[in-house]
This record gives sequence, structure tokens and C-alpha cells, in this order.
Amino acid sequence: MSSLQLPLRAGPVALLLVLCLQLGLNKALENLPRRKVLHFHLDMPRTARPNEEVSVKLELRTELRECMVVTQLRSNVRMKGHFNQKFTGCLCEDNPFTFFWDFYNTAKIAILIDVINEKDICDDISVVPNEGNQQYIVRTLFIH
Repeated sequence: MSSLQLPLRAGPVALLLVLCLQLGLNKALENLPRRKVLHFHLDMPRTARPNEEVSVKLELRTELRECMVVTQLRSNVRMKGHFNQKFTGCLCEDNPFTFFWDFYNTAKIAILIDVINEKDICDDISVVPNEGNQQYIVRTLFIH
């Protein structure tokens, strides 16, 4: 009988200890900074003259530790370069992408980046985040 008393007394204490550890762990996880899935930096002039060539540079990176497959979707605006083609690649924290486009007489520019579930693009396992897996930028270029 005395051998059963020790486990019965230790049970509530152990349960209370596990509960305190779980509450402390949840609080610590809440304080962690959230990593951005996609981060854009668009370098584009605000104004241009008629028939002037305008250069646009887009830097795309992620703060996630895991790689992901991204695709840059087509635009209906005719431009030099690969903007009118679908681009698919593996975006990793240590491997950002930079896109360059040159064009004439365009008033609005829309760039859409989509994280997709596609195999054999990344060497390692790629992830698709639960949120923030599609982002876009719309900018206006004033022609004067």
C-alpha cells in the first residue's frame, strides 16, 4: 500500500509542473517575431516622358528558412525581357531573385508573385505557407 502512495502524491505535482511548462512555452512562442513569406523591393521611377525607356527592378526575397517554389505570372503589357513569360523558380532565404524590365509608355504596372506547390523545382523540400502565399504590387507611372 505504501508503494502506491508515492505515485499518487507525485501525480498532481507532475501535472502542475507540466501545465506551468506548457503555459511558459506558449508565452515564449507568442513573443517570437513573425517571418515574412515574401518581401518585395520595387525600384521604378514615378514619371517618364513620352517614348522614354523606363527600367524597373524588382528584388524578391523571403525570411523563411525553408525554400518555396514561386512563379511570376504573365502581364498583358508588351515589354522587353521575360516579363511576358511565366517564370518559376526556387526562392530560399539565401537565394533572392532580381527581375529587370525595360518598357515604353506604360501607365500601370502590376506584378503578381504566387507560391505554388510544384515538385522538382527546388533541390530540397519546398513549402507552401498557410498565409501570405500570394502577393502583388501595382504602381502607376505618370507619362508627361
